[in-house]
Amino acid sequence: MTQTLPVAFVGAGPGDPDLLTVKALRALQEADVVIHDRLVSAEILALVGSQTRLRNAGKEGFGPSVTQTDINAMIVEEALTGARVVRLKSGDPTVFGRLDEELDAVILAGLDYTIVPGLTSASAAVAALGQSLTKRGRNTAVRLITGHDMQGYADHDWRALAREDGVAAIYMAKKAARFIQGRLLMHGATPSTPVTIVENASRPDQRIVSATLATLPAVLAESGFTGPALLMYGLEPRDAVAHALPQVQELI
Repeated sequence: MTQTLPVAFVGAGPGDPDLLTVKALRALQEADVVIHDRLVSAEILALVGSQTRLRNAGKEGFGPSVTQTDINAMIVEEALTGARVVRLKSGDPTVFGRLDEELDAVILAGLDYTIVPGLTSASAAVAALGQSLTKRGRNTAVRLITGHDMQGYADHDWRALAREDGVAAIYMAKKAARFIQGRLLMHGATPSTPVTIVENASRPDQRIVSATLATLPAVLAESGFTGPALLMYGLEPRDAVAHALPQVQELI
């Protein structure tokens, strides 16, 4: 009987290989097969062992994708052969990574698993702004929202997010930007609220574009983003904040 080993669900981080955890790197180098997402960077895939097989399980929002059912089956089939399987997910597998669906398939097949967390893209994006996700006197909470899965989207507590201290990292939101804008304005958000778009956070082609809630859809359309982008609602780059500081100090 083939001995099965735990399936490792590993976070690849936002793309910069220097942000990969030591535990994740070890898992990649010991794996027999790595089943990876479309957004995992080539630099990270280059770190796998020389004998490791790579299998692309890419899912593209609103585009061609490997179905979740097929991904589940791929993981289980590889693991049942006794292979060391790493399911490699961009960012952190516990944040909008459909981890629970894959865990259910693995458990149903009688397989063990381990989870190796990774740095989520929101952390890399806010670091690129020179900001923090929470700040004393500004906000004591932050929301992580996905703009891709629209099911139940209208049920979010938009009124709470629309308050002056509202801060959110909104993943996969390029196509939902106009809906997000409408919901927030409908619930009292100020049109001048800053929204910073960070494309390809932590990667060499990272791009940061500033907008406001009022200008968000137009700025997104003009910018022509093609890579993964996060909307950092309620936050702007530190240099923009620093530029306003002398005026604030004069008022004080």
